[in-house]
Amino acid sequence: MCGRYASFLPAEALARIFGTVNPLPNFECTWNMAPTREAPVVRLARDGQRHLDALKWGLLPYFAKDLKKARKPINARSETVTTSRMFREAFIKRRCLVPAPIYYEGSDDLKGKTPFAVARVDGEPVAFAGIWEEWPLGADPGPHAGHHRTDWLAGLAWRSRWRPCGAAALLRPAPEGVLRFWPVDKKVGNVRNDGPGLIQPIPDIEPSLL
Repeated sequence: MCGRYASFLPAEALARIFGTVNPLPNFECTWNMAPTREAPVVRLARDGQRHLDALKWGLLPYFAKDLKKARKPINARSETVTTSRMFREAFIKRRCLVPAPIYYEGSDDLKGKTPFAVARVDGEPVAFAGIWEEWPLGADPGPHAGHHRTDWLAGLAWRSRWRPCGAAALLRPAPEGVLRFWPVDKKVGNVRNDGPGLIQPIPDIEPSLL
């Protein structure tokens, strides 16, 4: 997926939807989530229960030596996540779900690149597959979450199935008819812009461009 999505569901709602049990974290609602911001994720704790946590978007790999200069990718490809040194260990041991009520994709047309908002038809949030790394307290910049492109979507059933066994088999596109999309303002491309107005549809653009 691209580097923007909306994350405006409150922590209480996410905890109820995903069945998390830990104290609710603090994070800001946004209609323009961008890399380096703290994003809510759902992951398994050591006791096997689901926790809702806020992790910084941008994966800091376990082998990084210079934390400030290290590359911090925001996406991983399903074709290489099991073999890439950057991702393979986190894929095996540190997976999570990234809730997103709406995300954005772009489509080229005569007027340039038009952004589209994408959401589930049934109103439930999408749950992207994610991987994460953790650094000791005091390390800069701390916990990070890496999050994945659109073809890692698998619908509501994925919430309970995103486990170590057979995980690679779940890396597939969302089934037809699950998602809807509509054109939105290009303001979403600027991280300084935020608010519910970013997801409002704009007229006179055919959604079939996506």
